[in-house]
Amino acid sequence: MSQKENKSLDELPVSQIYWELFKNIFVISACTFGGGFVISGMIKQKFTEKLHWISEEEILDMTAIAQSAPGALGVNMAIITGYRIRKIPGALICTLGAALPPLIIISVISVFYNQFQNNAIIARALQVMRAGVAAVIVDVVINLASNIFKTKNVLWIMLMIASFIATVFFKVSAIVLIVICSEIGLFYSIMTGRRKKDK
Repeated sequence: MSQKENKSLDELPVSQIYWELFKNIFVISACTFGGGFVISGMIKQKFTEKLHWISEEEILDMTAIAQSAPGALGVNMAIITGYRIRKIPGALICTLGAALPPLIIISVISVFYNQFQNNAIIARALQVMRAGVAAVIVDVVINLASNIFKTKNVLWIMLMIASFIATVFFKVSAIVLIVICSEIGLFYSIMTGRRKKDK
């Protein structure tokens, strides 16, 4: 790990923080295939494991918020990351960093669409990418699930297992699960707060 990555946010000039946000989100958005959950995993790897700017617990909360909000999960995750680190300016910079690579790539593909469509080499490359994307998504799921188990909270663990079963076996909509889990979480937080007051 470089000396720069060892520095906390308080030790870095604001301009460097903005540059790090834009550069890292831009690279993640440009080089990541497979959608929002892959980008979420890459953001966790960079900003939690390497830079140590965001905690493991915050990444879980940010992923839940990004999934609940309208719009693309990857862009939502980038916006929340920027806001967490530098509020509104950080969110705007991360939005630009997340949106530019797809815009550039799609623009290029649209110009050469016919050539790409009938190119056997590109078709094979995309098939190989799918295997890599699947592996990254599995890694993200394992990491997020392990963080839930680390909390040792029976309710959270049971909700995670129940949500998995409902999605895989009963095809329950993610929106329905998010609403139900958020209501349970809200009720749990209220009850926990009352218990602490009673003590």
